Amino acid sequence: MIVLAVAIGLYIRSQDDPVEKRGSATEEFVTTEEPEQKPPPKKDDPRPWPTYGYDNERSHVSPYHHRPPYKRLWSIDAHDTVEFPPSVGYGRVYVAQQKGLFFALNAETGRVSWRKSFGRCAAASPTIGKGLVYQSYMHRVVCAQGQSGADGFVVAWDAQTGRERWRYEGAPFESSPLLHGNRLYVGSWDHGVHAINAKTGKRIWRFEADNEVNTSPAYWHRRIFIASDGGTLYSLNAKTGNLIWTGQQRAHEFFYATPTIAYGRVYIGSTDGTMYVYGAKTGRLLWARPLGSYIYGAAAVYKRRVFVGTYDGKFYALDAATGDVRWQIDAHGAVHAAPTVMSGLVYYAVCSSCGSEAQRSVARGPDATYAVRARDGTQVWSFPAGKYANPVVADKERMYLTGRAGQYAFAKPGSDVVKAYLKQQRRREKRQESR
Repeated sequence: MIVLAVAIGLYIRSQDDPVEKRGSATEEFVTTEEPEQKPPPKKDDPRPWPTYGYDNERSHVSPYHHRPPYKRLWSIDAHDTVEFPPSVGYGRVYVAQQKGLFFALNAETGRVSWRKSFGRCAAASPTIGKGLVYQSYMHRVVCAQGQSGADGFVVAWDAQTGRERWRYEGAPFESSPLLHGNRLYVGSWDHGVHAINAKTGKRIWRFEADNEVNTSPAYWHRRIFIASDGGTLYSLNAKTGNLIWTGQQRAHEFFYATPTIAYGRVYIGSTDGTMYVYGAKTGRLLWARPLGSYIYGAAAVYKRRVFVGTYDGKFYALDAATGDVRWQIDAHGAVHAAPTVMSGLVYYAVCSSCGSEAQRSVARGPDATYAVRARDGTQVWSFPAGKYANPVVADKERMYLTGRAGQYAFAKPGSDVVKAYLKQQRRREKRQESR
C-alpha cells in the first residue's frame, strides 16, 4: 500500500514536471522551408503588412530593411490599451484598441481616415485582403473571462470607407483571423475553429477543440495549425476542417501564443514556460525546452534560430533544430508578446504590469521596446514605449511601433519620407496660422 501510494504520488508529480527533450537536425527538419527575409513586396503591393506575424506561417520576419537610427514622424493616442499590433494596407494603418475603438490611419500622416466604436473588447490584430479589413471582437467591456452570456463576432469592413460588409456572430473571438484564398480562419471561446467565406461571411466548416481557442491560426501546405486553452495543438485540413493530428505532447497549461511554422516544424510556447516544437506533418514532439515562468508571446524564427521571451524577464535565441540556447539576455522586464525580426535585428517589448497576480516569478521593468542583434543579442536601440503588443510592423517607407495606448511611425533620418512629412507639416502649420 505504501509503495503504491508513493508510486502514485511520484506519477502525479511527474505530470507537473517540465517536459524537456533535445531535438535533432536530421528529424523532420526541412532546410528548404527556411523563413529567410523575403524580398520586399512590389511597390504597387496594396498590403505591405497584411496580417499578424506578417505572413500566413506567422514567421514574424519583416521583408523590409529599416534599421536605427530612426526619426519619429507621427503618433496617435488610442485612449486605451492596444494589445495586438496593427496591419498595414491600402495606404492605411489599421489599429484595434482593446476597449472597442478601431482606427484606420493614413500611413503618411497618422490622421484618422475612419474609425469605429463598439464598446467591445478586442485582443487580436486585423487582417487585410480583397479590399476588406477583418477584425475579431469579444463581448462588451469589461470582458471578464467566463462571463455568462458572452458573445462576439468577426466583422468585415470596406478598407477604404469603413462600410460594414458582413458580420459573423457567435461566442467571443480572441483570435487574429487568417486569410487564405477565399477563406478566413479564426478561433473562438466556443471551443471552435471556424472557416468563414471571406466574401459573404457564411460558415464553411467548424472544428470542435477541447477548450477555448484564443490562439491565431497559421497555414502551411493546405493545413491549419492552431492551439487551445486545453494545451493541445491541432493540425486541420484547411479545405474540410477534418483533424489530421493532435500534438503528441500536450502542454501542462494553456497555449496563448500563436504557432509559428518553419523548417517543416511548428514552434509554440505555453504558459507553462516551455517552448514546444512539433513535426508539421506528423505532430511528433521533436524538442521541448523549459525557459521560464510563463511564455505568452509567439516566437519569431529566422536563420535557424527561434527568438522568444518570458515573463521572468529573459529573452532567448534557441537553435531551431535542437532547442539548444545560442544566447540569452536580460530582457529588462516581462515579455508578453512576440518579437519581430527586421534587417538582422530582433525587436521585442517589455511590460511593466504583466503578471501582477501571477503565482510564479515575473520580472518588473518599464513599458519599452528594445532592438538587439539577432546574431548575439547585443542591444542597439530602445524606445520608451511598448507593453503588450508585438512591437514592430513596417512597410517600405516606415516602421510602426505600438506602445501601451499609442501608435508611432518612424523613418530614416534625412530620408525622402521624412523630408516629405516635415514639408507637409509646415504647410499644415501655415494654413492653421492663416485662419
